[in-house]
Amino acid sequence: MARTPTYQIPLGFNAPDFSLPDGVSGRNVSLAQLKGERVTVVMFICNHCPFVVHVQDELVRIANDYLTKGVRFIAISSNDVENYPQDGPEAMKAYAERLKFPFPYLFDESQEVAKAYFAACTPDISVFDAAMECVYRGQLDGARPGNDIPLSGKDLRTVLDCIINDSPVPERQIPSIGCNIKWKTGNEPDYF
Repeated sequence: MARTPTYQIPLGFNAPDFSLPDGVSGRNVSLAQLKGERVTVVMFICNHCPFVVHVQDELVRIANDYLTKGVRFIAISSNDVENYPQDGPEAMKAYAERLKFPFPYLFDESQEVAKAYFAACTPDISVFDAAMECVYRGQLDGARPGNDIPLSGKDLRTVLDCIINDSPVPERQIPSIGCNIKWKTGNEPDYF
């Protein structure tokens, strides 16, 4: 499995708008419809990546813990489903329902949303404040498949707590590590 880090760009950029189909309902939804009152977490994930599978339960726990605090989570799958059919819409729906996702799981077939967010890996996590400015691009925590560090969501929880409590977000941000997004042939981004 390839180990690809989050692509590091300067923080403070505004969350790019989008309208994508929800993998469960099939309805198109926009960022404006989904964003949180205080915080919005945009996560690029997929069904088959071992790094995502490793953290999937903790992502659900964190989302459930923070939904009542003005935080919204949005999961997006941007993988090439022609070569990775296990990440297609039908499989996305089954995956989200099996894990009881408390957040929408959107399908970015064109991969343009992934590019707009400079996504590189799964999971790739960006956190936006109430003004929809990015304040965090980093890991959930230090756990990785096989490294024996227990899942806690420590890094992401710290960021969410800081924003909710009007405290500064830690400047030290460790990139997430995961499988690379499976780009369609000829559609690879130019930011690598």
